[in-house]
Amino acid sequence: MEQATSEMMGYDRAITLFSPDGRLLQVEYARKTVSQGSATIGLVGKDSVLLIADKRFPMFEKLIVPESVEKLFKIDDHVGAAISGMIADGRLLVEKAQVEAQQYRVTYNQPVDILLLVKSIGSEMQAFTQYGGARPYGVSILFAGMRDSTPMLFMLEPSGIFFRYRGVAIGEKSEEINKFLEENYKENLDSDSLLKLAMRAFKAGGIKLTAERVEAALIDQNGFSKLEEKDLASYL
Repeated sequence: MEQATSEMMGYDRAITLFSPDGRLLQVEYARKTVSQGSATIGLVGKDSVLLIADKRFPMFEKLIVPESVEKLFKIDDHVGAAISGMIADGRLLVEKAQVEAQQYRVTYNQPVDILLLVKSIGSEMQAFTQYGGARPYGVSILFAGMRDSTPMLFMLEPSGIFFRYRGVAIGEKSEEINKFLEENYKENLDSDSLLKLAMRAFKAGGIKLTAERVEAALIDQNGFSKLEEKDLASYL
């Protein structure tokens, strides 16, 4: 056992080395980092997408200002993002997405396609899995937005791979929450039903939320809008 562990240690010191069983251990460690981040959920409805996150700021930090903890970001009028894992890594990628969205709008005089944006950020994340002297991004990102009149949700992993989802959770308790969503999610839900489902999903994962601890945003034909704390309180 000790010998096997010693052999594996040689393959997790550089991102450019595959282990004998074909794994990039640093990427797996990055995924582990994401699983330790606070839970974040994305849900696609009939004509909108919901992003909702547990901000989970340290409770022992009694003087922290809850509004200063951000998990959800506006990328463009029709696109939003939510992160889980290393917040600093997430902010860097979010800022890159915001810049690309604005450059696309200035260049082509139209909003950026959400899939094009996801592919670009995925390529950035993938590049950091193959160059020496760097480490993978320790964050997963949910991109939600409208493509024409169709609501869309994508999840990006630290490896740079992405998939389109109808509903997905990342961060802590994501396995329990995703299992709940698989059993209870229905298509064509309105925004009110999406919020109720998300709150039930958090509860199924054993996560107790308060109004100041939860952050939520809806993206629909009217654009990106964050929900007020008073509006979320009734769902809790």
